[in-house]
Amino acid sequence: MSATADMTSLTWRKSSYSNGEGGDCVEVADGLPGAVPVRDSKAPQAGALILPAPAWTAFITGVKTQQ
Repeated sequence: MSATADMTSLTWRKSSYSNGEGGDCVEVADGLPGAVPVRDSKAPQAGALILPAPAWTAFITGVKTQQ
């Protein structure tokens, strides 16, 4: 995955655990084959971390098992 992938046309979605009070928020986007871009919703201009899809899946699985 290129570190300079064009993400301007992606639709970002905020974590369902985010609150409306400006708390710590994570956004992810779909649309990059084999990758999941992740960014801080409070600083979207700072860019995104682009994770391989299997790494994102492993992360989400781990988070769910900790709840």
